[in-house]
Amino acid sequence: MTTAVFPGSFDPVTWGHVDIATRARAMFSRVIVAVAHNTAKTPMLDVGARVELARRAVSPLEGVDVMPVDGLLVDFCREVGAGVIVKGLRGGTDYDYERPMALMNRSMTGIETVFITGDNALSHVASSFVRDIARHGGSISRYVPDGVVDAVSAAVAAEERERV
Repeated sequence: MTTAVFPGSFDPVTWGHVDIATRARAMFSRVIVAVAHNTAKTPMLDVGARVELARRAVSPLEGVDVMPVDGLLVDFCREVGAGVIVKGLRGGTDYDYERPMALMNRSMTGIETVFITGDNALSHVASSFVRDIARHGGSISRYVPDGVVDAVSAAVAAEERERV
């Protein structure tokens, strides 16, 4: 039984994330969607909300779990017994960003990273675009699973209240 960890900030979770989790599950007996806090990013949604939304998004997928991760990803992988990290790639820029991390993770622990190329129909969907569209009043419903629109709308409203 091989456990794979699919990490990300999932701020918010998108159909692209669900696609990668689905295809990773076809390759590995267990997939853990690891909702992380990226210190280089300021999240729109708190970790609890991101975990809950990701859980709802992947709930139809047997063998896919969602857990928050704090600290080094490789330490989390060891804790859950994962032998592989899964990363979704939309294009070359993602690969250029992810490759050095994959090499570092392997050099630290021997854990390999498997890259899954995102579905072409979803390659333009990024959480950062979804947040930007929502902040400017656009509809994000076709890019995100059920429940995400309401959570993002509430977060945008909270941001607007803080600005006032």
